[in-house]
Amino acid sequence: MELFNLKGKIALVTGSTHGLGMAMAMGLGKAGATVIINGNSSQQKIDDAVKEYQKEGIKVFGYKFNVTDEAQVKQAINDIQTEVGPIDILVNNAGIIKRTPLEDMEVADFREVVDVDLVSPFIMSKHVVKSMIARKQGKIINICSMMSELGRNTVGAYAAAKGGLKMLTQNMATEWAKHNIQVNGIGPGYFATSQTAPIRVEGHPFNDFIISRTPAAKWGDPNDLQGAAIFLASKASNFVNGHVLYVDGGILATIGKPSNEN
Repeated sequence: MELFNLKGKIALVTGSTHGLGMAMAMGLGKAGATVIINGNSSQQKIDDAVKEYQKEGIKVFGYKFNVTDEAQVKQAINDIQTEVGPIDILVNNAGIIKRTPLEDMEVADFREVVDVDLVSPFIMSKHVVKSMIARKQGKIINICSMMSELGRNTVGAYAAAKGGLKMLTQNMATEWAKHNIQVNGIGPGYFATSQTAPIRVEGHPFNDFIISRTPAAKWGDPNDLQGAAIFLASKASNFVNGHVLYVDGGILATIGKPSNEN
């Protein structure tokens, strides 16, 4: 298990006060890492999340900053590295989605999605990687999506951003591998979170679609992402670079099945 031990490592996970970001950050913390969580909605939400991590015995610090604001990011990274230590693991998880048909979508909304989901991983990585390069080690994990590979109605901006993030991941790996830095992605499928709760009821058309479309025939549990995060953050993945690990219950492996097939 030493291959997966993160003891002594410092991991910064953006958008980690709830949902999938919290699940992955919890996994890194339970593997031994000191966790830095981030959010931008309110300091109270960060403080409440810190308490949740502490209940699990995880050493955690919370920082409020906007991942799309380079000045805020630069200041936060400086503060973290002064107050906690150098960042060994960066997980670019913060993201948003706006479900609007492309012909009806405002340009400002399209740009906001791209700014959060694609530009912010660039900004974060740019300011974290400099210390990694100096120390000749580091792990960067970009949270991609099945929409890095597929399209779907009403999520054009999100798919454009996540498709771009896949290629950004590959280019980061290409440029930084020589410094012993591994840059990979995780592509979550459909997960049971508070956001998906309203559509995860039996009989809801989208719930039935996901159950039938997924070979595992169920929604993912957020904790199912912990193993992938630990693997890509640990020395077990030291020769894995520019890869996107899809955690999707097999959706991308199949064309699907006829509606009358059990």
